[in-house]
Amino acid sequence: MASSRNVQGRGYMGKILFADLDSGTISYEEPNEDFYRTVLGGVGIGAKVLWDHMKPGADPMGPENLLGFTTGLLTDTGALFAGRFTVVGKSPQTGGWGDANCGGYFSPALKRSGVDALFFRGESHEPVYLYLDEKGAELRDAADLWGKDTIETERTLRERHGKRAQVACIGPAGEKRSYMAGICNDGGRIAARSGLGAVMGSKKLKALVAAGRMRVGVSDRERITALSQAFRRRLEGGKGFKRVLGDRLFGFVGWLTRKGPFYTRQPADLFRLMMSKYGTASMTAMSAESGDSPVKNWAGAGYTDFPLTRSQKIGAEAVARYETRKYGCFSCPLRCGAALRVTDGPYPIEKMHRPEYETLCALGTLLLNDDLHAIFHLNDLLNRAGMDSISCGATVAFAIECFENGILSKADTDGLELRWGNSDAIIDLAEKIIRREGLGDLLADGVKIASQKIGRGSDAFAVHCGGMEPPMHDPKFDPGFGMAYLCEPAPSRHMVSSYMLLDLERLERHFKRARKTPAFMTPKERYRYDNKGEAMALGSFFRMLVDCGGLCVFGTQIGGDMPLIQWFNAATGWDLSDDEYLVIGERVEQLRHAFNLREGINPVRDFRLHPRIIGNPPLGKGPAKGVTLDPDAMAQAFYAAMGWDLATGKPEPARLERLGLNDLLSVLYPRHGPGE
Repeated sequence: MASSRNVQGRGYMGKILFADLDSGTISYEEPNEDFYRTVLGGVGIGAKVLWDHMKPGADPMGPENLLGFTTGLLTDTGALFAGRFTVVGKSPQTGGWGDANCGGYFSPALKRSGVDALFFRGESHEPVYLYLDEKGAELRDAADLWGKDTIETERTLRERHGKRAQVACIGPAGEKRSYMAGICNDGGRIAARSGLGAVMGSKKLKALVAAGRMRVGVSDRERITALSQAFRRRLEGGKGFKRVLGDRLFGFVGWLTRKGPFYTRQPADLFRLMMSKYGTASMTAMSAESGDSPVKNWAGAGYTDFPLTRSQKIGAEAVARYETRKYGCFSCPLRCGAALRVTDGPYPIEKMHRPEYETLCALGTLLLNDDLHAIFHLNDLLNRAGMDSISCGATVAFAIECFENGILSKADTDGLELRWGNSDAIIDLAEKIIRREGLGDLLADGVKIASQKIGRGSDAFAVHCGGMEPPMHDPKFDPGFGMAYLCEPAPSRHMVSSYMLLDLERLERHFKRARKTPAFMTPKERYRYDNKGEAMALGSFFRMLVDCGGLCVFGTQIGGDMPLIQWFNAATGWDLSDDEYLVIGERVEQLRHAFNLREGINPVRDFRLHPRIIGNPPLGKGPAKGVTLDPDAMAQAFYAAMGWDLATGKPEPARLERLGLNDLLSVLYPRHGPGE
């Protein structure tokens, strides 16, 4: 990277920190403005740095893997919803590109320390943590922190470094190198996916502490303020819905979706009200009824196996009874988070984040478990351990089916009676997984590795995609999810693009290439893929822009028309069009994909969807009765839109040249010359 001068004051700090854990040294690179115009920030910086600095074939759990923490170009600029950071590295779960995203208050504290991103090389001999502020950074001894859970670690470090300090850390799951481990901040919020907490543990890096207070400069602060104020007013004064919300309404919406012959467009105003009142927990009953939720390890149907009378027990209103206060991430006007206090039942909890939909489904619907107190307890255990609740729930579901089919015995489970809805056994098994004890040690790296070790036909129950357990959205309900699970550089992701997300984001309002999604789709149109690839690809490019900005994707889905491009231009002083920014989003997507290709991974070949995900054999009941998806047609549509060869995965050389990615050409096409 060329040296930068006078790049501050444009939304970015102009510095990237590198910490060498072998030698304990700290160094910096200072990119020039062209670097930021090429990849913006956030995941874009991560993709570029990993491509430039990592050698192919690095062991994800070895010292050669680079682990990066990146802030967004819009973080702390005055733009709303700009409180997220992205962690990047080579994933031990997939062997390819890995990233994870989280909100809270860590990201602005990191950026105020004078850096846009930081990366860790090597492996420390003893546990360490990194402290940084606007004066500099240093690695410090973390021996006294090793073994502490995430809540205790954060509390200890904030007592040591002051209330301004923000902490990102691993818990016991990361220390024990579970591939399901994530990285926590803000009292148990987790950058959960890709197993990057295990990478952090392999480096003996316990935590990062950011306590900076530099002001992030922008080109036109008045413009950003005006844009944010206008956006907030639009959100507050939108069309809205009457505030008659609750599980009965959500259940009715789910029933209507299930019974009706059409896939209907998702209303952004209703989504905003649901999120502000109940958070993502608002979706639990509705998703179980509609067929959006996977049930009984992807082999059941909600309205028969986990009907409304059961999903309500772990739904929006049941959870809301334990709320003590609502909260939002940094610069968030939606405030979809909440703190809970549990005083009744067998597992009292003084303070805990409200479980998200993914957690309620993975530890509830997927396991036929309607014991809310058990789910609260599991949520607290996993937050403290720093473990992904999606992967953990899926792994427990896998173990239950292995037990019920005689593949695992009571001798294997240390006497646990692993049955659907047996909350006591589910809790005991989760604790074993966290501690890597007995059967838990075999399961701690997820269903793919566990199935490979167990054998005996257990792969029939090991539901994953490329080594990653899928999220709690069934592609047979929304086939767009299936296209994303299969084709994205990081597989099994639910917040990149889908029919539902495209409905909410309405990209046609900004980008000339985007077409308006239909108000409804007949079943025949719903499962037609040849005309969906371009829309899904544009959705992926847009999500890259959101992540490059450090923004929360919910801000793009709740109505009000987020002024993303205007914020970018006001922060940087550039005058790029909407479609010019979309090119940047594609550039980042192509970089992430090329990282996989360099590692020998072609998603369409290596991220195959488990048969249960696609309905093979089809379910005999429920909204997805008789539905079988065609993953080959999905991949063909998406790859055509991306300009990727279906057999090799390689992008068209001319497309890479148009994106200015000539350095990728020399690797993917070593004999390719200019103009060829």
